Amino acid sequence: MAILVDATIPNIVTDQSALLTLKIGISHPDPDHNILASNWSTNTSVCNWIGVTCGSRHHRVIVLNLSYMGFMGTIPPHIGNLSFLVSLTLRNNNFHGSVPNELSRLYRLKNLDLGFNNFSGEIPSSLGLLSKLQNLFLLGNRFTGAIPQSLSNMSSLEIIDLAFNGFSGYIPSSLFNISTLQAIDLGVNKLSGPMPSILFKMPSLQSIDFYSNELSGILPTDTFNHLRNLQRLQLAYNRFYGGLPSTLFSCKQLRYFSVWSNHLNGRVPPAIGNLTMLMTLELAENNFTGAIPNEIDYLQNLKKLNIGDNHFSGPIPFEIFNISKLQILGMPLNNLTGPLPSNLGLFLPKLQRLLLGGNKLNGAIPSSISNASQLTHLDLSVNSFYGFIPNIIGNLGFLEYLNLEINNLTIGSPEMNSLFLFFVKLHIFGNTIFYRKSTKCYPSQFHWKSLHFSSKNFFGWLQYQGQHFPRYWQFQQLDNFGLREQ
Repeated sequence: MAILVDATIPNIVTDQSALLTLKIGISHPDPDHNILASNWSTNTSVCNWIGVTCGSRHHRVIVLNLSYMGFMGTIPPHIGNLSFLVSLTLRNNNFHGSVPNELSRLYRLKNLDLGFNNFSGEIPSSLGLLSKLQNLFLLGNRFTGAIPQSLSNMSSLEIIDLAFNGFSGYIPSSLFNISTLQAIDLGVNKLSGPMPSILFKMPSLQSIDFYSNELSGILPTDTFNHLRNLQRLQLAYNRFYGGLPSTLFSCKQLRYFSVWSNHLNGRVPPAIGNLTMLMTLELAENNFTGAIPNEIDYLQNLKKLNIGDNHFSGPIPFEIFNISKLQILGMPLNNLTGPLPSNLGLFLPKLQRLLLGGNKLNGAIPSSISNASQLTHLDLSVNSFYGFIPNIIGNLGFLEYLNLEINNLTIGSPEMNSLFLFFVKLHIFGNTIFYRKSTKCYPSQFHWKSLHFSSKNFFGWLQYQGQHFPRYWQFQQLDNFGLREQ
């Protein structure tokens, strides 16, 4: 007896038809690299096509991965016929057009990655029907409009990344009703309004990235009460104002915290010392005032500390210079006063950048700074340091940029010889340069490309033994102060 097959029941032929329709709309700038042209053929099984994986039980397409293949084209509505699809990845191609509503029919879908393409238009609200979706990556496209409230219906969602698009409007607070959410990245969009309040405990949430938007208002106090496992909070380049809420310092798992370039103000409370897991702390370009809390010394895991361009005042707590994991220490453009510790550098074996320019620091530059042997950038400019520049700075073999301009420093012959041998960029104008005998220098020995003297108190001149300065070196205001090429 013949067995009748209902032609309306989806099967592998349905999958094949959907994929062949997708193939028709795909091209490649170099036809020789369009691997689908020959590989996706009815002469071979769909399950053997490049980028396709079939399940062992139903022999249906469960994974479609065409990432990093340089394709151009659109997604046809027929994609919704791949009813067993669990993962769809088209990352880093040149697909364009809108996302079809038919994607919402893929009710088994757990991973949707359309990142780094040229998709445009609004996200279909029907995507909220994908209740099993765990990962949603739409970053790096040209999506616009509001973020649909319906996305909060994705009750299994773990990661949502909509960064680098043109989304506008408010951030739906309902997204934070998804108890499984681990990371949300909405950075580099045009989102406005306040940071959403979180009213329920979210033990799974580890990362929040809202950087480079137009968000404003105060940071909500109640939110941080429910984020005990938060590890990353990136709020830079927004318009937040007010102080740091006290509840923030109960997020003791925080590793990365940045509010760079906002309008926050007030004092940084001593409770910041509670965040002992912090590796990056960025408070730069705000309006913080008062003293730097001594409790920053408790943050022994810090690798990057940048609090520049604020209104911090008083001395720098010497304990900061004992945080041995520091790689970047930036405190420029504040009102910091007092000397640097005499043992500066002894406990900073990994420090690469020390940026203290534009303060009111004084005293001598400690010769112990040479112990920070990994330094590449040293900026002590526009302060009131005095005395001779330690010639031992010349032992900093990785130093590329040295800026000591506008201080009360004296630069003698030994220091001059030492400084010239190493730096790519050397700025020492606005100091007293005392150099009475001619220097015989060899350009082949030098690493520096930019030299800025510009001192009204320069004594002596440089001689290059018949060799000319390389053209790529930049010299500023040398002739006016007795320094000349020979």
